[in-house]
Parts: sequence; C-alpha cells; structure tokens
Amino acid sequence: MTDGHPGAYAIAPRRVSFDWDATPLHWIPEEPTATHVINVLHLLLPAGERWFVKVFKEALPLVQDPVLLKDVKGFMGQEATHSVQHAYVLGHLAAQDLDTTPYTRHVDYLFDVLLGEKPPFGMPVTPREWLRFRLSVIAAVEQFTAVLGNWVLEAEGLDRAAPDPVMLDLLRWHGAEEVEHRSVAFDMYEHCGGEDPGRYARRVLGMAVTAPVLFHLWNRGTRFLIRNDPRLAKRMRYSLREHNRAVAMGLLPSWRELGSAVPRYLRRSYHPSKEGSLRKAVDYLATSPAARTAAGAIGRAALS
Repeated sequence: MTDGHPGAYAIAPRRVSFDWDATPLHWIPEEPTATHVINVLHLLLPAGERWFVKVFKEALPLVQDPVLLKDVKGFMGQEATHSVQHAYVLGHLAAQDLDTTPYTRHVDYLFDVLLGEKPPFGMPVTPREWLRFRLSVIAAVEQFTAVLGNWVLEAEGLDRAAPDPVMLDLLRWHGAEEVEHRSVAFDMYEHCGGEDPGRYARRVLGMAVTAPVLFHLWNRGTRFLIRNDPRLAKRMRYSLREHNRAVAMGLLPSWRELGSAVPRYLRRSYHPSKEGSLRKAVDYLATSPAARTAAGAIGRAALS
C-alpha cells in the first residue's frame, strides 16, 4: 500500500455502532469550547452526508469507469453510515437537554432546498450544469474532511486531554474513512465535470462557495451549542480567545492548517491522494474498537 492513488484498494462501509450512555456532554473534560467546536460536526453531517449520497445517485449514470464506479459506491456506503452515526449523537445531546433542532432545521433547508435536485428560486441553470456544480461542492467539502480526518488521527493533544473514549473513536473512525476515500469525490467531479476550462472554473467556484459557507456554519453552530448548553447556563459565549487557546493545546486544528487546504486544492495539478496518510488511516481502522467490533460481527455472520 502507498499513500498515492489507492488503485486496487477497496473502499467499503463498516457497519459500526457506538454506545453513548456514559458519554458526558462535555466529552473533553473542562473544555466546553473545544467540545462544541468539534460537536458542530454532528449538526452538519447527518443532513450533509445524506445529501452527498443523493447527489452521487443522480450522477451514477454518468460514470463510465468501472473502477471509479466501484469506489463511488463504496464512498456512498461510508457516507450513509457516517450520517446515521452522527445523527445518533444528536439524540444523545437531546437526552442531555441540548436540543439541536432549531439549528439543524436550517442545515436541512440548505441541503434539501438550496442544494436540492432542482436549482432554487427558479435559477436558469440546466439540470446537467446544476449536477456538476453540486458535485464540485462535494469535492470541495471533501477537501476539508480529508484535512480534518488527518488532523484527528494525529491529534495527540486530544489524547492528553483524556476525552471520552467512545467519542474519540467515533471521530477517528470517521476521520480515517475520510482519508481512506479522500480522492473519490474529486475523481467523481473530474470524471463528470465536462471539459476544461469550464471544469476547472467550476472547481474554483465550488471551493469559493464552500469555504465561506462552511466557516459561517461552523461559527454559527458553535455559538448555538455554547449558548444552549444547559451545563453552562448562558454563563459563557464562544470567543476567539478560547478557540485559539484550544488550538494551542492541540485540541483543535490550527487556522493555518485549515486555510492552507484551499490554495492546494486550487492548483491545476492538484489531486487529493496527497492529503494525509492512507496507511495511518488503515492502521487506525484496524485498531478502532467500533470498527473491530463491526468486522467481528461480519465474520460471525459469515460463519453462521
């Protein structure tokens, strides 16, 4: 195995499950800001990754490469599983009196209406061009998820903070699969995106839309979670100082780490196979408690 294009490497979903009964609301002890910055993932991903799957289903008839088609189907299976597992976390937050539906209904509107099957507000865009634009957005989002996935796999600061082990496993299992399939959305867009220069221009547009929207959603989501956290009882607000303190402790990725992902992506010669380490991702998936349990269940089913 190399860290270049995975080639014959098989991408497949792992039917994991997590027990949230013992996970505290502040799963990074004494660090509510870092906890809730990361918790925004749970607000965005259930709807977002369901949307990925819907858009890819629309685009499947355009895929002529059998290897890419196999990767895309594996990607769809992984994303569907991610969506379900993060949705369970929302239920766990609600059980601890942190109701996220006032925020997630806006996320649902973004993906179901503004980025739905038809262009919103009667925009004069052809179905093919609208599909290509949405594929470019998915490729741009996956650039950030690959960077975040690689970060969480290497985040020694999280280990030092003694976080809840179940939540850490969820994040690292998910992060490892994001690194594992880091090239698929980009390859899908390049395959279905038409000819240059339009294909490259649309790739730039996809990132130009995605980066500021993600920043806005993350900022707004963190503020929502802190404001509505029953343990904090409105005693604190999200602050850049606390965020940067968490970055310095290794509990969050640095702004530079996130920001530098954009110019890399915009290089014409770019390919996401250079993001992170496939070997590290696969090594973690071989030791992840949830992934090992899922693999064992599949093995027992095959023997029965």
